[in-house]
Amino acid sequence: MTARDRSQKTGADSPRRRYRAVFISDLHLGTRGCKADCLLDFLHHVESEYLYLVGDIVDGWRLRKRWFWPDQHHQVLHRLLARAAQGTKVIYLPGNHDEALRKWIGSTWAGVRILHDVIHHTADGRRLLVIHGDAFDGVCREMKWLALLGSVAYDASIRLNTWLNTLRRWLGLGYWSLSGFLKNQVKTAVKFIDRYERTITIEARRRGACGVVCGHVHKPEIRTIEGIQYFNDGDWVESCSALVEHWDGRLELVNWAGQRRFDLLTLKPAVLPAPTGTAAAA
Repeated sequence: MTARDRSQKTGADSPRRRYRAVFISDLHLGTRGCKADCLLDFLHHVESEYLYLVGDIVDGWRLRKRWFWPDQHHQVLHRLLARAAQGTKVIYLPGNHDEALRKWIGSTWAGVRILHDVIHHTADGRRLLVIHGDAFDGVCREMKWLALLGSVAYDASIRLNTWLNTLRRWLGLGYWSLSGFLKNQVKTAVKFIDRYERTITIEARRRGACGVVCGHVHKPEIRTIEGIQYFNDGDWVESCSALVEHWDGRLELVNWAGQRRFDLLTLKPAVLPAPTGTAAAA
């Protein structure tokens, strides 16, 4: 029975949301920055026929330095494997932080297919290249030492972000992403992300795809670049976002923390400003 069949059988009043495909990446399990509680809530309420794990699911870089594996992170892995056991087509595309799994590319483990990249065919007939994206990041490709240094700096910004938002909550202010602000304000970061987006869309065109789904840069986005559709599903460290395909082929970014009204600092239900809405591609 497919996810769509289960949806019809359960009825419209079911609290679960059912999609044709779900794309998530950059969970960074094994780090303190991973919003595992919010992710568990997402996995509890969302089902799909296809589930794409678009890299950096487990942060091997961080775990090699210091072991951190709370029960919620174990529960996330358990639920992902349970999806495969229940008939969901689960495809794992390793990224740079879980690159150790790349030696298993082409194999299937516990029902999860491990691939470098894949072409996803949408319900309305589009071909989308699905890939993590680190191969199109010049820093990761040519200067891994600098990428590791950047990872340390990013972790530091996440810790500082926690302290700042503790103060903001005490002042009665809402959640604010420091690293997101820095990405949008620092010209070098903006240029890096723009170059990344354009490079990866060139690869999609070369592969005969009309679009690309990726992660890596932790910046959820839907836009068209020189005729190629670019979809970045975001991350579960800051944005708590996913890309979903509806049964008619429409693709939408879902801001789960906003829709479920989670406080990203405490991960408890909170009164937050209503989400401004997300872009969708017809």
